[in-house]
Amino acid sequence: MTAQTVWDNCLSFIQDNITPQAYKTWFEPIRAVKLTDNALSIQVPSKFFYEWLEEHYVKLLKVSLTKELGEHAKLVYVIRMENTYGNRQPFTEKIPSTNRSNKMKSQEVDAPFKNKNPELKNPFVIPGIRNLEIESQLNPNYNFDNFLEGDSNRLARSAGMAVANKPGGTSFNPLLIFGGVGLGKTHLAHAIGVQIKDRYPDKTVLYISAEKFTQQYIESVKKNNRNDFIHFYQVIDVLIVDDIQLLSGKAGTQDVFFHIFNHLHQNGKQVVLTSDKAPVDMQDIEQRLLSRFKWGLSAELQQPGFETRVSIIKNKLYQDGVEMPEDIVEFLANNIKTNIRELEGAIISLIAHSSFNKKEINLELAKKIVDNYVKHTKREVSIDYIQKVVSDYFQMDVDTLQSKTRKRHIVQARQLAMFFAKKLTKASLASIGSQIGKRDHATVLHACKTVDNLSTTDKQFKKYVEDLNKKLTM
Repeated sequence: MTAQTVWDNCLSFIQDNITPQAYKTWFEPIRAVKLTDNALSIQVPSKFFYEWLEEHYVKLLKVSLTKELGEHAKLVYVIRMENTYGNRQPFTEKIPSTNRSNKMKSQEVDAPFKNKNPELKNPFVIPGIRNLEIESQLNPNYNFDNFLEGDSNRLARSAGMAVANKPGGTSFNPLLIFGGVGLGKTHLAHAIGVQIKDRYPDKTVLYISAEKFTQQYIESVKKNNRNDFIHFYQVIDVLIVDDIQLLSGKAGTQDVFFHIFNHLHQNGKQVVLTSDKAPVDMQDIEQRLLSRFKWGLSAELQQPGFETRVSIIKNKLYQDGVEMPEDIVEFLANNIKTNIRELEGAIISLIAHSSFNKKEINLELAKKIVDNYVKHTKREVSIDYIQKVVSDYFQMDVDTLQSKTRKRHIVQARQLAMFFAKKLTKASLASIGSQIGKRDHATVLHACKTVDNLSTTDKQFKKYVEDLNKKLTM
C-alpha cells in the first residue's frame, strides 16, 4: 500500500463520522507524505493545525489508521508552511530548517496516539469557533426581503443578489458597497451572507467588522501567532468585512489583509466590503490595496427618495403590526430624509410614545417626535468638514490650518480640529494626523491632551471648545 492509499481510506472513514464543514476545514488541507512500515506521515499547514487535530480528533485518527495498519500504527505530522508572501515571509513561524534558502520550512512531530491535551488557545479572538465549526456572525434579521429596492440602492442590491446566488463566480469580486451613515450598508452585507448560507450550507461565511479584524491581528502579533491568524482566514469561502475604511493608517493590518485578500481572490473565494466612502476618497489606505478594491464592483448606496422612504415606513409598520394614517406616513417621509436609520428610529419613537402614553398616533404627536428626534440625532461628520468649520470660526483658510507655522492661534486651531476629529469620527489617530497637515499620531494625541488641559484652565479657550461643539453637533 502507498501513503496516499492508506490516507484515502482513513479519510473515507473520517468523513462518515464528522460534519461536512469540519471535514472541509480540518482534513481537506492535509496531504499524505510517506508510509514507512506502520508509520504514516501526513503534512499539515501549521503548528496550530497539528495541535487542533491532537486536541479534537486524536481518537478518530487512531481508529481510522488502526483499521488500515493494525494495532501498532503510528502517525507522524509534518508541519510544512509554504511561503506564498514574497521574500519577507511575514507569517511563517521560526521552525528549524536544514536548508535556509528553501522556500519551505518543515518540522516533524511524532504522534503515537497519546492525547497529551496540549493547551490549545485560540490565538486570535474569533467569537465564532464553536466546537468544530466557524460561526458566521450573521444577523438573520438583515435579509433581502426587508431590504427594499429603490432608485437609491438598485445597483448595490442587484449586485448583492448576484453575489449571493453565485459567490466567487461573478465579476463582482470584490463587491464594495459604499455610502453615508445609516443607508443600509451593513444590512445589505448581512443579507448577502444570509442568502449564501441558505443556498450553500457547506460554505464557510464570516462577517466581521474591520475594527474587530484589527484587534484580532494585534492580538496575534502579541502572541506570535500571525501564521495561525492568516491560516484561519484562508479557509473562509465568503469573507464580509464591514467599515473597511477603518483600516486607514494601520499599516500592519493592511499588509495582512492584502495577503488574505490575494489568497481568497486567487482561489475563487468571495470578498464583500463596506465603506463610508468610495475607494478614490479613502485616506491612508495603501495603493496596492485600493487597486484590489477596484477589481470588482463599487456600488453606492444613496439617500433614499421619497417613494422609497414611504415604502420603508410602511414595511416597518407592517412588521410591527401597527397601522398609521397615510398623511402621517407622508409627513415622516417628507421630514426625515438623511438616512434610513433615523427614519426607523423616529417610527419606533412614535410607536413607543403612543403605546406608553396611550395616545392616538396623530399629526401633532408625529411633529413633536420628529422635532425632538431629528434635533437630538447624532450626526457623524467628516474630518474635512471639521477642518472647514474650525477654519471659518478662526477666520482662516484650511491651507493655513494645515500649514507648518507655529503661530499660537493657528496651532490652537489645528489642535482643536484634531480634538474634534477624534471626538466625532471613527478615524484612527494616524489617519487624523495625516489628513490634518500630514502629522503623526503622537501629534494628534498631544493636541487632544492640550485641548483637555486648556479647557479647564483658560476661559477663552473653553469658549472656543463650546462654540465649535455647538457648530459641529447642531
